[in-house]
Amino acid sequence: MSASTERRIAKALIDAGAVFFVLDAPVTFASGIRSPVYMDTRRLLAEPELWREVIEVLAEATCEEKMAAEVVAGVAVGGIPHSTAVALRAELPSCFVRKQAKEHGRGKAIEGADVEGRRVVLVEDVITTGGSSLDAVTSLREAGAEVVKCVAIAGYDLDGASDKFANAGVSLHLLAPFPAVLEAAEASGYFLQNAIDEARRWHQDPHSWSFSQ
Repeated sequence: MSASTERRIAKALIDAGAVFFVLDAPVTFASGIRSPVYMDTRRLLAEPELWREVIEVLAEATCEEKMAAEVVAGVAVGGIPHSTAVALRAELPSCFVRKQAKEHGRGKAIEGADVEGRRVVLVEDVITTGGSSLDAVTSLREAGAEVVKCVAIAGYDLDGASDKFANAGVSLHLLAPFPAVLEAAEASGYFLQNAIDEARRWHQDPHSWSFSQ
């Protein structure tokens, strides 16, 4: 992903109000890591022009010639609206992957298009440590899919997430890496510089970070 594209997507997130600095009330990720910054890509759904811009870039990344998708998969629940929009834009079948199979009905973990023997690109909203996405990769492979890559709108890349994907044989693409998001936040003038500086300090060592006023 080019630096100009990263800046464009990061700006779209800022303009959509999808980035929150919460130094006084840090959020806790599923991994247990506490964060002074929260990125909520669901805010894009309220801004069609910005969302369309993001979906166009997601679709381009999904359909790159060397690893073009035959099926677009989304991770429940955050990735579903984006993966569905990408599939419609690219005119591809789509599915979504639950965190676990339903205990009723047909008991399926994957809903939608059949993935067996097909190249699948996984679409995510935000990657933190990569755990949930890699669980989805496992589910897709168990269903017979060839998972060629994961494309996410944004990501923190914590605990070596990129390396985990590489070790799993999956290429990871972040449209807006965390440093690009912070640069866009700084350029916007919407946020206090202290909050941005603190977010950079947190990102260097998220496990031992604590906010002291």
